[in-house]
Amino acid sequence: MSQKPMMPGARDKYVPFRQVPLTDRQWPGKVITKPPIWCSVDLRDGNQALIEPMDSDRKTRMFKMLVEMGFKEIEVGFPAASQTDFDFVRQLIDERMIPDDVTIQVLTQSRPELIERTFESLKGAKRAIVHLYNSTSTTQRRVVFGLDMNGIIDIAVSGARLVKKLGDEYAAAGTEIVYEYSPESFTGTELEFARDICAAVADIYQPTPQKKMIINLPATVEMATANIYADQIEWCHRNFKYRDSFILSLHPHNDRGTGVAAAELGYMAGADRIEGCLFGNGERTGNVDIVTLALNMYTQGIDPEIDFSDIAGVRQMVEYCNQLPVHPRHPYGGDLVFTAFSGSHQDAINKGFKALETSNSQVWDVPYLPIDPKDLGRSYEAIIRINSQSGKGGIAYILKNDYGIDMPRLLQVEFSKVIQRITDETGKEISPALIWDTFQKEYLRRTSPVEFFEHTTVPSPGHHDQRLLDASIKFNGFAKTISGAGNGPIAAYVDALGKSCGIRMKVRDYHQHAAGAGSDATAVSYIEAETADGRVLWGVGMDSNIVAASLKAVTSAANRIASPVSAVA
Repeated sequence: MSQKPMMPGARDKYVPFRQVPLTDRQWPGKVITKPPIWCSVDLRDGNQALIEPMDSDRKTRMFKMLVEMGFKEIEVGFPAASQTDFDFVRQLIDERMIPDDVTIQVLTQSRPELIERTFESLKGAKRAIVHLYNSTSTTQRRVVFGLDMNGIIDIAVSGARLVKKLGDEYAAAGTEIVYEYSPESFTGTELEFARDICAAVADIYQPTPQKKMIINLPATVEMATANIYADQIEWCHRNFKYRDSFILSLHPHNDRGTGVAAAELGYMAGADRIEGCLFGNGERTGNVDIVTLALNMYTQGIDPEIDFSDIAGVRQMVEYCNQLPVHPRHPYGGDLVFTAFSGSHQDAINKGFKALETSNSQVWDVPYLPIDPKDLGRSYEAIIRINSQSGKGGIAYILKNDYGIDMPRLLQVEFSKVIQRITDETGKEISPALIWDTFQKEYLRRTSPVEFFEHTTVPSPGHHDQRLLDASIKFNGFAKTISGAGNGPIAAYVDALGKSCGIRMKVRDYHQHAAGAGSDATAVSYIEAETADGRVLWGVGMDSNIVAASLKAVTSAANRIASPVSAVA
């Protein structure tokens, strides 16, 4: 038998990321109180990462949705990299698809022919961000470019000079150009070098507090824990030249799976703006996920100023445009993120909803649900789903929410055992419709040995606290009228069943509520009965008449006493 190969020793192959010399960091004490400036890069960074990049139709659909959601800055492409991107930028401008309050952004490397082609795509635009970048990390300098720091700065500065020259020409023709610069692979770049190259570019652009540029610090590769990224951002926030004249932007990727945390901490550390993609699409493990970032803020009482009130529609559009599925466990937008299978979770959610109903507070506070699904256009119908791990709380929630059946707690316990048998036997999830059908078979549809039709009741002569009752029933298939007496219709019917049918019971508890409203309201009655041999079980009845519903509940209990095997066994 061959031995499984082992991973090489980490200590011999990998070097821990260097710490940032920031002993008085301030970001851990900061609190996010407002949203950042958002920039969607779905149409550029997200698009270039697709197995099948978007065609014009999908690009147009995505752009329109981003605008409708409230994005004011949208990176629409890399027009010098492909004819498709160039043509799409032209389409947006020529067909006047860009609202006045929305700014498109285009990306270009710091190469003259690419910069010129990029500006060609922008002719006639009202306002655009030209995003210039070149790679600056120690590894890229050594491996890719074979240049020292001065050589890399020359690439950035020569590109910035051409962008500024063309930007001035376009401004004279009526197109406002906003300058953005990224030291690409920032996380692998010495902080002092990032400072110096950004200052050299800014010296060309000459930003002012009235006309700011954007300095974007991308975690092109996420290389360390989120706190170190935050330290890097705070260091730059403190030490970069022109800090009052530029917008500090983040572009986190998710190589370590902590892109959202890095973005949140980086924003706390002094950033003003965040670039990302819906549901985190992007190269390798993706860009930072704007859906998660924005809705994290929403749960903290901060309006993200992006509309996710139809999260399912957003997800469907993203899946169509990207031709990639959104994971069912994806935060906020996945199919299963508001679904509980665990019995204890279901019970807590069910009780949380009941507490909200009786509370005067408007504050959302339901166990296991950090956000109200209805705020995102999700219904409560799929919150609780039943499988072999489920419990009484989830079953009770479904019956109440979908069918108006508000079971007493002990009935929940009893009926959950019936459902448990089904899920244990099948090993599969059980649908709300099957739960309802099972409930009806177990409690409402049993007609053997007793089938109830109607009743009459009158006061007992000479006994003001007694009622006499006659009930028309079938017993073992034969029609008959049975009679009894008691302190009310229920007690009188129990007496009649005992005397005429030999089914003896004692009513231990009784509950009733209305299902529906107005003329469509139905009374639902629950009877907890104890048999002569000490067994305890429940009966349920439904009728538009309150008394009839109660007597049907007694009938249900009587049939379950006489035929103890479950109707669905």
